[in-house]
Amino acid sequence: MAQVNEAHGRSGEGGDPAHVDSLGDHRDRTAADRDQRAAAHDQESAARDERADARDERAEARERAAEGVDTGAAADRAGALRDRRGGASDRTQAADDRESASADRFQSAREREASAIDELTGAHSRQAGIAELSREMARARRTEQPFLLAFIDVDDLKRSNDSLGHAAGDQLLRGTVDALRAHLRSYDLIIRFGGDEFLCGLLDVSMDEAVKRFALVNANLAATLQMSVSVGLAEPAAGDTLADLIGRADEDMYRRRRGRRGRT
Repeated sequence: MAQVNEAHGRSGEGGDPAHVDSLGDHRDRTAADRDQRAAAHDQESAARDERADARDERAEARERAAEGVDTGAAADRAGALRDRRGGASDRTQAADDRESASADRFQSAREREASAIDELTGAHSRQAGIAELSREMARARRTEQPFLLAFIDVDDLKRSNDSLGHAAGDQLLRGTVDALRAHLRSYDLIIRFGGDEFLCGLLDVSMDEAVKRFALVNANLAATLQMSVSVGLAEPAAGDTLADLIGRADEDMYRRRRGRRGRT
């Protein structure tokens, strides 16, 4: 995904995109740490089971040696008892290790799930969303279905932050995602790409249909929050990478914004 990051390095009015991903990156690192701990617990559990098996075998050998032998029989039986107790202790600790490994894997899965969602807006986070977009783009090529990428920028978010405070800006960001969900399909990808920037992946939608849907999004935002977004659209060309597509959608967004403001 480095190509995507390099292709779009500006931070946007709402802040640094890297800051948006910082919590998700932290959760991914935490999940990786938990996975490593789980693997270590599994290894220790297996080692304890092996030690327990060895002790049981030694205990059985001592018990056999004690049968029918007067001299040293008591010592063999005592040693066998110690081995069996040691084996039981190893197996108990091995079970504890497996339980700890299971708990770590469960928490790791929860961390990874949380890292895929932007906490403020509920949209996909940048890293997880880009991965999903890549898969959607590849599927569209494989199935020869139309695919559109929308680049969305919240208009004048910095001005709102400066004049009304960041809580008001946060409300605009959440409202943007709510409006997108209201007028896109439930399975369309919505990704928070940067501070005030979003991406949407639309499979099997025509350009005309996409323009109508985003017009409804803006009508919704104007009525509910007295705000608007600028939207750029791009279709994949032969040989395009996802970074190429994002770049063209970004350029189209600026072109449409300039045209709209010129008319205004």
